[in-house]
Amino acid sequence: MSLERRWLDPMRSRWYLRHAATAHALKTGDTLTAYLRLDDVYSYLLVQILPQLNDILAQALPLKVLLSTALAPNPSGLTASDWQAYSLADAHVLAEQHRFIFQANCKPPDTALQQQALEILANTPLTGEHYLKLLQNIFHIIWQQQTGKLTTLLSMSRRRCAGLPVQAQQLSSVEHLTHRPVSTAFLTFAGRDYRAIDDLLRLTRKLRYLKLLTEEPVFLINHIEWREHLVSDPQILADIQALPKKLTLYIALEDPISWLLLAYLARDMQDYYNVPLEVCPLPYQGRDDFNWNLMQRLAKRVGVAFGPFCRPDAASVSTMAQVLYATPPQERLAVTLKMLAGAWTKGLDLSYPAHLNRSLTQGQQWIAPYLGTGSTLDIPRFMPSTEAQNWLKQHQQQVQHGFNGLKFPDLPIMSLHIGTKTQVFCSLYRVWQVETTLVNALVTHVEPPATLAGSVL
Repeated sequence: MSLERRWLDPMRSRWYLRHAATAHALKTGDTLTAYLRLDDVYSYLLVQILPQLNDILAQALPLKVLLSTALAPNPSGLTASDWQAYSLADAHVLAEQHRFIFQANCKPPDTALQQQALEILANTPLTGEHYLKLLQNIFHIIWQQQTGKLTTLLSMSRRRCAGLPVQAQQLSSVEHLTHRPVSTAFLTFAGRDYRAIDDLLRLTRKLRYLKLLTEEPVFLINHIEWREHLVSDPQILADIQALPKKLTLYIALEDPISWLLLAYLARDMQDYYNVPLEVCPLPYQGRDDFNWNLMQRLAKRVGVAFGPFCRPDAASVSTMAQVLYATPPQERLAVTLKMLAGAWTKGLDLSYPAHLNRSLTQGQQWIAPYLGTGSTLDIPRFMPSTEAQNWLKQHQQQVQHGFNGLKFPDLPIMSLHIGTKTQVFCSLYRVWQVETTLVNALVTHVEPPATLAGSVL
């Protein structure tokens, strides 16, 4: 790591985290815009919420809905088939958790169905809440492959449009369309994008703070807040703690989310539900360039210390990998947490031996062979860097190969093993699945297997 980054990162982050809370002012906007695609499953889920959201928006904030006709690249470079498989499985989980309509036979509409749907929507005279209801019904029809209903609507639309002047037809056809590339649904407000479903509560909290909602929003009714637990009954908690289970995490060591989520899971899942955690670090992923303000807010929500920090670079990841490769498996989680805490709460450069030495607790028996003069860690005494890198690459290959037939678009990837079953999910937006899966798994130990709740991926 450069000397400039080693010294400036802690100073800049310390100053920023002290002043951001007082200097940051929420920006407002004059329009809330939803960007959708007819063949995007998250758009299908979002349109089921838009009418209720529109009902509680203040008059000063109109809702605008745009359908994109241009496809953006899939997240994380996944192929179209891999992204579709993941998003459909994820939609089933979201639908079951939050009671969306998403039937087992739902599938993305083909090009012909989309063209017919676009023609109906382009020709409709409906606006406002009536347009949103039509849009919702159109999504239901094309995702449930109800071709008869779509043909009837299209015929009615064409008969109405035939009596309109050409200029009126052209104006109607472009009003709700955009050529902005979209891969998955999102909303924009005040220059910021919010992912459909995942960022919806963050958006409504902001709108409520700005007094742009006329009522308290009631969306995602089964949402689990950070630091909340579904189980408080001592007997049920003891039963969950007794289940045979393990949570494996594939993390990027340079990613601040890895530190925040690993510390949160160690406290709220390992300690509370007795879930053993296994850490599988990955090679450097280039995730050390991030939104500082978002990480600060996430740290407050999960109740984990954050800052001052020194962002780990590729050299830091390589050094941490050497240490973790040499660490006994039963000590690996604790050592990972100590090193990440050093980087993200003390501003230590973990590629610098003196800083690495400060981040680890001395006196542990396994460290003794790696101590040089003055009880300082001697990095060359650890396993060769090539062996440690090969260890990281094995984890990377597992991620690239996928889990249970699925490839995942974001990190960290969490694989929860309960008995003989495994459920895999990814990103900070799906941490709640750890808890819901544990609760659902308890049902299978009490009731017949046919009553299993939840989607095992």
